[in-house]
Amino acid sequence: MQMNETILRVTERIIARSRDSRQAYLEKMKRAAEDGPRRAHLSCGNQAHAYAAAGADQDTLAQTQAPNIGIVTAYNDMLSAHQPFEGFPDQIRAAARARGATAQVAGGVPAMCDGITQGQTGMELSLFSRDVIALASAVALSHNTFDAALYLGVCDKIVPGLVIAAATFGYIPGVFMPAGPMTTGLPNDEKSKVRQKFAEGRATREELMRAEMASYHGPGTCTFYGTANSNQMLMEFMGLHLPGASFVNPGTPLRKALTVAGTETALSMTALGNSYRPVCDILDERAFVNGIVGLMATGGSTNLVLHLPVMARAAGIQLALEDFEDISSVTPLMARVYPNGLADVNHFHAAGGLGYMIGQLRDAGLLHDDVQTVAGHGLDAYTKQAQLDEDGRLSYVDGPEETHNDRIVRPVADPFQATGGLRQLSGNLGTGLIKASAVAEDHMIVEAPARVFTDQQAVKDAFKAGEFTQDTVVVVRFQGPQANGMPELHGLTPTLSVLLDRGLRVALVTDGRMSGASGKVPAAIHVSPEAASGGPLARLRDGDMIRLDAQNCTLETLAEDFETRTPVAADLSGNGTGVGRELFEVFRNSVGPAITGAGVIL
Repeated sequence: MQMNETILRVTERIIARSRDSRQAYLEKMKRAAEDGPRRAHLSCGNQAHAYAAAGADQDTLAQTQAPNIGIVTAYNDMLSAHQPFEGFPDQIRAAARARGATAQVAGGVPAMCDGITQGQTGMELSLFSRDVIALASAVALSHNTFDAALYLGVCDKIVPGLVIAAATFGYIPGVFMPAGPMTTGLPNDEKSKVRQKFAEGRATREELMRAEMASYHGPGTCTFYGTANSNQMLMEFMGLHLPGASFVNPGTPLRKALTVAGTETALSMTALGNSYRPVCDILDERAFVNGIVGLMATGGSTNLVLHLPVMARAAGIQLALEDFEDISSVTPLMARVYPNGLADVNHFHAAGGLGYMIGQLRDAGLLHDDVQTVAGHGLDAYTKQAQLDEDGRLSYVDGPEETHNDRIVRPVADPFQATGGLRQLSGNLGTGLIKASAVAEDHMIVEAPARVFTDQQAVKDAFKAGEFTQDTVVVVRFQGPQANGMPELHGLTPTLSVLLDRGLRVALVTDGRMSGASGKVPAAIHVSPEAASGGPLARLRDGDMIRLDAQNCTLETLAEDFETRTPVAADLSGNGTGVGRELFEVFRNSVGPAITGAGVIL
């Protein structure tokens, strides 16, 4: 199939833009690979320290050239998505021993949950945790004793941080291993209805708690299509997962078989064998374009527009916001998964899931097939369906050629929408973006007076006081990375949804971010420059008329004296203390703008 002209043009633009940085990166990876297997450079004393606790694996490590896998894990038993990783190291070690190889836990990385910190002070550390995870992974792998790496992570900042590290150690082969989603509980739309009733005072806290516990009820990733599950999609589209690995539930025989097969795959790719396939060869410009296509086709999280540019920079690749918009313009929205529909990721997987979509998009010329993956060359393996054979081992059969449920997944030729719905906004209020895939057509343009706030709690207080009685553009400023670490404002979704349901035309404009769980409220997010750096939002006043036009991709105020106003300087001193914020002052002072991914270390 001939490649789509826009996809080709964007890819060529990225390659041209990245030529110097990508070449420098690849030369650095080549020099590191030429040094040979990592352990060859360690002294006897170095090696003795590395193998002292290896038990029965000591002799294999010290006396043979068998591959040694480093496991970087985000395990903790507080987060449902990461609790299943507790048993993975034992499974990996056993699988490695069966192949005459070894595996060691190289180190752990922090894994915080945005669901726990939503609306809380701890959320101000969330985005920065991505950089901490990359740094912690680098410490783990710096021992230089590993021939390949397995990266165990799922959620919002964990996978991007691990990818940054995997690219930095790109001369080492690597496989990403998910834990899978929890089984289906209370439907997400039912949970959302209870949240809205609670926001209106029509549901008690006890009713809200019962609904939340029935929704988030067991081990595994949350079942809505937020950032965590968007990460899993991304790893499959980019070829860092085994095919079909993303949405298999924890604790199942198939999940265990995928873990064993992932270990065997990592061992097969090391420089000690004949099929050396390092991460730097997988993470090229085409892989990132494929990932963006997957993001648009599935209606994934806007948080990945922050993460992908930083992940790409770690591999010497320069992405720009225009790349996302242009790819979105030709990528059909093929999936309806909550909050863009009623289905959860388990329903999505059963309807054909990623294998069906990858096959459709590839055959339509929207995905690059000339790519390296952990499964080999090309995307054919990613159109297959994972299953167990009679011996309980992983095997693959042809995936579905037709959707099993066209209310959840549709073919390229008959999508839910013609485009991915992600649009760049620009105007005298700065540059931002909007995810319009779940926004009703008659709310794509909102022109209304501004109500200006500096935190989301103030918005909720104004709502409870009955202050929103007319069409309103809610502006929440000083929420960017320099101001307070750019916490998600997802807690505003129930409040603003109530206003929509009351018949008001309402929109959100912010230099902060919303989560992949946000949907029908038109929201201009990631607005740059942010208010804390003197950006245009710092000049807005209550009553200024704002026009958010998602059809013509503009974001502007109609206030006549706007350009001559002096920006407001907010008191941000309170953002520097409490719940560990003291330790992140250096991050707030050095973070880049949201438009380039809000990176600290890159």
